[in-house]
Amino acid sequence: MSEWLPSLNALRAFEAVSRHLSFRKAADELHVTPAAVKQLVRNLEKALGRALVRRQGRGLVLTEVGTAGLAELRQAFESLAASVARMRRLDERRLFTITVEPAFAAAWLVTRLQGFKRQQPDIDVLIDASLRVVDLEREAADVAIRYGVAAGPGLVVHRLFDDEVVAVCSPAVAAGPPPIEGLGDLARAAWIHFEMSPWPRGWLDWAGWLGALGAEGIESRRDLRFTDYTVALQAAAAGQGLVLTSRPLVADALAAGLLVSPFEEAVRGEGGYDVVTTRAAARRPEVAAFIDWILAEVAESPRDPATAPKRA
Repeated sequence: MSEWLPSLNALRAFEAVSRHLSFRKAADELHVTPAAVKQLVRNLEKALGRALVRRQGRGLVLTEVGTAGLAELRQAFESLAASVARMRRLDERRLFTITVEPAFAAAWLVTRLQGFKRQQPDIDVLIDASLRVVDLEREAADVAIRYGVAAGPGLVVHRLFDDEVVAVCSPAVAAGPPPIEGLGDLARAAWIHFEMSPWPRGWLDWAGWLGALGAEGIESRRDLRFTDYTVALQAAAAGQGLVLTSRPLVADALAAGLLVSPFEEAVRGEGGYDVVTTRAAARRPEVAAFIDWILAEVAESPRDPATAPKRA
């Protein structure tokens, strides 16, 4: 079959160009020069007898022939990468990497991960706790747990929790004196703020939350500010004030009585937490096992009855 195929390097160069629509960016990805990428694409065009890319303004566009086999070509390279990865791991313990927000990792995932290890003792998990959004199709991570995901053709997305933003504090702060029983009592309490730029949930602040509830004229003069959300939650549990959080994120702390939500008011978010992987990674047994485990774990976790996990 190989005699009927053009050069694998030429196909790889064209696939990179098709994604970037730039010889320079494709060259950066492949660690070669733009001239080398351009020559490889020209060689492929010569082998096929058809033009694949053409200039348009300062950029490139694909011809009709160039787009004809892209889906299969990309799937083929994904399969090749998965095959090589399996061969490399044949004599190794199975390992995969999860990229996850630090707050979700600390408040929800880490406390449950031992259950996965009991089920799958031969699978090693590396937790990369970071707010940076990792490109699963291009970087080393295999699974992501993120807040709100733009689903792409190469991704598999499962909703874990729909979001619901609530104010929480320690039982002692809620009890007072003075007691915190209604939104009008907020002015007497310290507010805990999470400040980071950029913050993907820009509306997750006191002004936005109160505005969504239609509450006006409420301000606090005793503010505490943190750049680490896990520390902000710890400060609330330690009795330092009220903090806004996703209810699913603190479901365990609420169930254990470490935190309480003194108000009935809550704001439904437009997004939620998703577990995400690529179609290629989803075929790996260790990744599939983790996805099945976390969906089952979510189904059994304490949560608001309205926030049920959704399988894509």
